[in-house]
Amino acid sequence: MFFLAESIGFVFISIDSNNSRRDYFNPLGPSALKFGASFAWNLHPREGENAMGALATAVRIRHDLHSRLINARARTDEVFRVVREEAMYDRPIPERHRIIFYVGHVEAFDWNLLAQRAFGLRSFQRTFDHLFAFGIDPVDGGLPSDTPADWPSREEVERYNRRLREELDHAIEHALERPEEGHPQLISMLEVAIEHRLMHAETLAYMLHRLPSGRKIGGLEKAALKAHRVKSHLVEIPFGTATLGLQRIHDDEFGWDNEFEAHEVQVNEFAIENYNVTNHDFLRFIQAGGYENRSLWSEEAWNWKAKEGIEHPMFWRREGNLWTYRTMFGEIRLPLEWPVYVSHAEATAYAKWLGRRLPTEAQFHRAAYGTPDGMRERSYPWGEEGPGPTKGNFDFKSWDPSPVGAHPAGASAFSVHDLVGNGWEWTRTEFASFPGFTSMPFYPGYSANFFDGKHYVMKGGSPRTAACMLRRSFRNWFQPHYPYVYATFRCVED
Repeated sequence: MFFLAESIGFVFISIDSNNSRRDYFNPLGPSALKFGASFAWNLHPREGENAMGALATAVRIRHDLHSRLINARARTDEVFRVVREEAMYDRPIPERHRIIFYVGHVEAFDWNLLAQRAFGLRSFQRTFDHLFAFGIDPVDGGLPSDTPADWPSREEVERYNRRLREELDHAIEHALERPEEGHPQLISMLEVAIEHRLMHAETLAYMLHRLPSGRKIGGLEKAALKAHRVKSHLVEIPFGTATLGLQRIHDDEFGWDNEFEAHEVQVNEFAIENYNVTNHDFLRFIQAGGYENRSLWSEEAWNWKAKEGIEHPMFWRREGNLWTYRTMFGEIRLPLEWPVYVSHAEATAYAKWLGRRLPTEAQFHRAAYGTPDGMRERSYPWGEEGPGPTKGNFDFKSWDPSPVGAHPAGASAFSVHDLVGNGWEWTRTEFASFPGFTSMPFYPGYSANFFDGKHYVMKGGSPRTAACMLRRSFRNWFQPHYPYVYATFRCVED
């Protein structure tokens, strides 16, 4: 569920909502100064660090922030270059806006967040500021009815975007050079702008995946098809503690509001599959009549499936007795060793078919970051080293999945594979606040609007998830009947 306009939470990445703008952006008062990092803290030495070292750290952080924002822009620019000009007003997913909206949205979000609040800039195109402010995430079956003629021309949108970037860049550079004069929450707001954009770099891929290949400019990438078939089995995870969330230490580590506060959860012993469910595994479920077996589906899921005519995963297509798979840039024969991408409802039905369940958020954490000796939890499944290409399929490494088990160096201490990257992992945990939750003062609806019992937590990451959002505490969420996400799953026995 991602963001201000449309969230993954990552919603990736979704903060799509029909709520009014004031529900998201509030003026900052004195009570707001506690959230996230501030320039004030970064200009003061930590314990054991001298003042000169603290100043150097602050300078580096300020430089990195602007560089990261520019790099994040390059990511969304890359995604939009995939779309042919004649397709810019298409709506590949019925529940979402037309593509042209997102061309303006990722820029308008930054402007609405930063311009007046952080820099005192005056709007130069208020109509566009509002038009591109919020995405949509309908939960009642209602679909948008606008036409291409209702939207401004691509040239007008690009002109708005260019001026917006120029004004923000100038203001950011000035503010980062004089932090003592700037907004006390500027670093947190820039982090929000960066991650929001990177979330959209991912969720836009979900949308463009549904765009016919003839309306896209294809890449040169070849899908990773060759693989040795791995044998999945249950791994016993002993009783232990899982630490969920992010701890506020010095307020120097960024996290979205739903990541706080850190707290420990006791997790009883359970068994979890060491690999994600593959297309081959899921094909057996289909062949066994899983989509026709009403006992495997909740009433709501069954009604959704019947209404939408869902008979197989959204990424699959049947041609007689042959199954094909829709990659980003074309169709291929069904890659049996790739993780299956399905909705929460489909994943739940499969697990029930096996007499198992989806893991809880705490069980996922225990399997991913815990250790057999029960000592300190790891930052990543493989250890303390940051994300790298040998550890998994993530950080825009590919447009499509890799065969399961293709990155053994990324396995957890319990030898559970692919817990980060290659597909978000569904849990059976409803998206809700942690103890001590406090909404972001400048973005109060980011998470709170989705604590509605209608969204489920996802963990891990996909091939299009940015490295910064692979942190242990990051939480994604989506509706159970949204089938377009790069989301897979594995089952547990409690």
